Amino acid sequence: QVQLVESGGGLVQPGGSLRLSCAASGTIYSISAMGWYRQSPGNQRELVAVISSGGSANYADSVKGRFSISRDNAKNTVVLETGSLKPEDTAVYYCYAKLTPYSTHRQQTYWGQGTQVTVSL
Repeated sequence: QVQLVESGGGLVQPGGSLRLSCAASGTIYSISAMGWYRQSPGNQRELVAVISSGGSANYADSVKGRFSISRDNAKNTVVLETGSLKPEDTAVYYCYAKLTPYSTHRQQTYWGQGTQVTVSL
């Protein structure tokens, strides 16, 4: 059984930072892209950042220069370092991974349960 487990959300003041982590566990054959989406009330889920297995990263325009994504392929983990946080960054952040489990040998997208990030005074 493959699982993605996130940690690191919370309440932070504007201008602050948070470190979001996500670990994939289970019998995993390979992982291609890993990344983060977010969703705030009344809005669609939007891509925040994605990183390939080779380390190439892409970011939403709204977070460029403020957020940084990294991964550890040996540990099947991905980290989102957030900085200069704004109230509009408030959302539930979801980790995802495009991975191939040994059980199916078919690539599928898996999601974490989400972690709340709240930016407020």
